[in-house]
Amino acid sequence: MKDILISVNPSDTQVCIVADGELVEFWVERKNMTRLVGNIYKGKVQNVLNGMQAAFVNIGLEKNAFLYAGDTLEYGEILKDVTDKKLNLKSGDTIMCQVTKEQFGSKGARITMNITLPGRGVVLMPQIDYVGVSRKITDEKIKQQLLDFAATVKPEGYGLIFRTQSVDCSKEEIKEEIDDLVAKWNKIKQLNQTKPAGSLLYKEEGVAIRAVRDMLRDDVDHIVINDKKLLEEFKTAFSSLNEKKPDLFVLYEGKENMQKKYGITKQISALLQRKVVLANGAYLIIDRTEALTVIDVNTGKYVGEKNLEQTVFDTNCIAAKEIARQLRVRNIGGIVVIDFIDMENPEHSQKVLEILQEYLSKDRTKTSLIGMTPLGLVELTRKKTRSMLESVMLQTCPYCNGDGYVLSDEVMASRLKNYLNDVFACKDNKAVLVTLAPSVSHKLFAYRLLEKECAGEWRDRRIYIRSDENMHIEKFEVKVLHGAVLDLPNNAKMLY
Repeated sequence: MKDILISVNPSDTQVCIVADGELVEFWVERKNMTRLVGNIYKGKVQNVLNGMQAAFVNIGLEKNAFLYAGDTLEYGEILKDVTDKKLNLKSGDTIMCQVTKEQFGSKGARITMNITLPGRGVVLMPQIDYVGVSRKITDEKIKQQLLDFAATVKPEGYGLIFRTQSVDCSKEEIKEEIDDLVAKWNKIKQLNQTKPAGSLLYKEEGVAIRAVRDMLRDDVDHIVINDKKLLEEFKTAFSSLNEKKPDLFVLYEGKENMQKKYGITKQISALLQRKVVLANGAYLIIDRTEALTVIDVNTGKYVGEKNLEQTVFDTNCIAAKEIARQLRVRNIGGIVVIDFIDMENPEHSQKVLEILQEYLSKDRTKTSLIGMTPLGLVELTRKKTRSMLESVMLQTCPYCNGDGYVLSDEVMASRLKNYLNDVFACKDNKAVLVTLAPSVSHKLFAYRLLEKECAGEWRDRRIYIRSDENMHIEKFEVKVLHGAVLDLPNNAKMLY
């Protein structure tokens, strides 16, 4: 059983892919964060560095974007061999470009001139005449059928890539999707003619629409959404799916937090922990540095049943499966080094690598398993596009001068909302006094993070907020108040 759970919260939208009760993918998009990947801009070349085979382009952001020679177009083709190739660009040129990698730290976004417009079944490449099929479609007969079909529907001069989900789509659905993508491209071209350099021409869909577009296959039973407005948007955007499977989109109206209802709250909280306990009592330690992520495997409480070599092998096999899942749900990108427990048997080492490769192949994000070093360390790389989970859900710790991290104010506001839902489930609880850290209190009032609940399901309840400098950011206290006359601290303020 596989479900997609979409939770719209005061400060963010969270998407959980749950298979048989296990969280297999987790996306978070904060409402006050700007997401760039997929956006199309009209850029202006600021300077060309032929020694680096790159250019820096102003796309209207604080930092100039980076354009590599291999991401430019020449005669309707992407440059494949860029050895000693000078860019056919100069300062002041305007180009249409698309962001492929977010800004990280001091680095600007990475862009390409090869525009792609993704749909559920196909990706349209409006500037390159090309037909491709997803590498995950391995059936040669199906591949050929898709290539033959492309010859009848592909607009002249355009390119198409058939995605894995295209196998689940009818020919009519694909044809309709291609028409919609071509119409979208025509609008983008019109804006490119009229807008000044540095303008946003097309904004990629939000995390909820992207998740359904990219993850929805026949094995998904339900898409559960806690927001009625978003549900209607889905029914419009995916009308053909809604007609084929009327019970696909489900509105969650329960008072209990949806993630708690589906039993994945603890799994989400565990994603921010350094230690990951495995099913057999062994555990992983995941440490992230600026350049790479290091994962250490330990036997922990697991002592095995036969001998040391078998105990180590069994632990490493379980760890390989879990490491592949952790890379996905935490969205860990860049270089990853894994320190499996040393194995004497070369066959065991090879088997562990095969298991790791098998589960990595299920990842939609490009991952390359490099192999095992002479020191017994396993190296791999995972494409970095979106921000890692920690950067979205954590903030620099104010108590240790930036050496560590704590949960963000927005995450704490969301946890407070879930807690108050449980408190107000009792009809006798009409008023509460909430004591929390000053920064969280400020966010609640400044950004009105709980305004929707106060105007809706909590409209007959009274919530008083007390800011306490001695309260840790990751803590809060909720006291239920009874009686007609309430005894409140002097600094307590009523929420909205």
